[in-house]
Amino acid sequence: MKILFATPECAPYVKTGGLGDVSAALPATLAGLGHDVRILLPAYQGMKVSGEVGDGLDLPASGPWPAAQLVPVRVEHGITLLLLACPGLYQRPGGPYVDAGGRDHPDNALRFGLLGRVAARLGTAQTPLPGWTADIVHANDWPCGMAPLYLAHERLAAPRDATAASVLTIHNLAFQGLFPLASADLLGVPRRWRGIDGVEYWGQLSMLKAGVQFADAITTVSPNYAREIQTPAHGAGFDGILRARAARLHGILNGIDTRLWDPQQDLLLPFRFGPGRMQGKAQCKATLQARMGLPAASGAMLFAVVSRLTAQKGIDLVLAALPRLAGTGAQLVVLGQGEPQLQQALQAAAQRHPQQVAVTLGFDEGLAHLVEAGADAFLMPSRFEPCGLNQMYSQAYGTPPIVAPVGGLLDSVIDVDADPARGTGFVMAGADAADLEDAIVRAARLWREPQRWRRLQANGMARPFGWQDSAQRYLEVYRLALQERGGSGPPR
Repeated sequence: MKILFATPECAPYVKTGGLGDVSAALPATLAGLGHDVRILLPAYQGMKVSGEVGDGLDLPASGPWPAAQLVPVRVEHGITLLLLACPGLYQRPGGPYVDAGGRDHPDNALRFGLLGRVAARLGTAQTPLPGWTADIVHANDWPCGMAPLYLAHERLAAPRDATAASVLTIHNLAFQGLFPLASADLLGVPRRWRGIDGVEYWGQLSMLKAGVQFADAITTVSPNYAREIQTPAHGAGFDGILRARAARLHGILNGIDTRLWDPQQDLLLPFRFGPGRMQGKAQCKATLQARMGLPAASGAMLFAVVSRLTAQKGIDLVLAALPRLAGTGAQLVVLGQGEPQLQQALQAAAQRHPQQVAVTLGFDEGLAHLVEAGADAFLMPSRFEPCGLNQMYSQAYGTPPIVAPVGGLLDSVIDVDADPARGTGFVMAGADAADLEDAIVRAARLWREPQRWRRLQANGMARPFGWQDSAQRYLEVYRLALQERGGSGPPR
């Protein structure tokens, strides 16, 4: 199949979270299975891309859309990166979504509307790529949510199979791409699709809703999250919309890039290790303690957090459980950045417990790998977690995770007390501080039994968290989308 993977971020070029990792690993796996995959990505300021650069393809200005260029770059793994170059929209300080001060770019509707528009064109006879038209346009999250709507509009004037099938993946339902409803004029939304059966969401335009309503198939990043988002508790206001489209909704667990996350060959680690030869992990622990300024105490259990420091990730629960954790003589290392009050509270905790708590604000890829390798257990008490990747990294690195019973965490961690023979970590009973404390105590107790702990580590390290199985599931969804394109959704 010819697959266009449209995304606002892709590692290592630009990344703010798990979407960037998925946008690198899934297309590479699909290409490895013999499919022709192109990644459409805005050409943001400061991106460093190496590869064979082709001639830029002009995209003339049309209506609200400014002139742009599509620059093909042949990169590794047989992938062609299609850089959407429009300096007035993408060459500016800040991140993909926010400016240098952390505020949303005021023209995000146009910036990501253009991304969706170009993605759709690449799936039609008007494709700007000579000789290449996508069979599948795989749109990711709200910044690409307009692509399925634009393809549906193209389908009105062409045979059903003359346009690509559209697939929308929801990576985090909390981000919905909300703009004033008047943006529908700017984005060229047909008037019949501006109501509640189309893009309108509580008096605003939602790019994510456009994708959900018009996509030929919808996926999300774990089976459990697919169920959760159809409930009021986890649906973020979209639960009714998603229940209406439940027949087109599929939950597929994300994988991890096992080329980058393998303790036996991880070049970012000072010592490498694997099942049956775990001495390198103990050496990584000592290195991590030294780097973070903690005593090199092999007898102190070392817990870790690598995360956005937000309430969603349960960082306040970690703070609430810290006295109990410190009371066991354990240590805690934290790497991340996020909400100022949580950052300040963690720094204050490190000042109160300098021998037991160490905090590094920001993000450091090398340190993240060392934390996963050197810690004894990993804390991930998220209030909601569509998939999560760190709990998979942790299991691969022999660092049993402690997780809340939500989303992809529940799909990817087997509680050792519920299944002693197959257990890979600790699943909290609920999502509050007392539940986290109980799980920490369970972990600390088992850590004192080396034989059982080694079995727990070995179980996690044996889990097949690569992308092969998930990529096959995506191919099944692509085939369903091709069969059923245009067959349901809002009135055409």
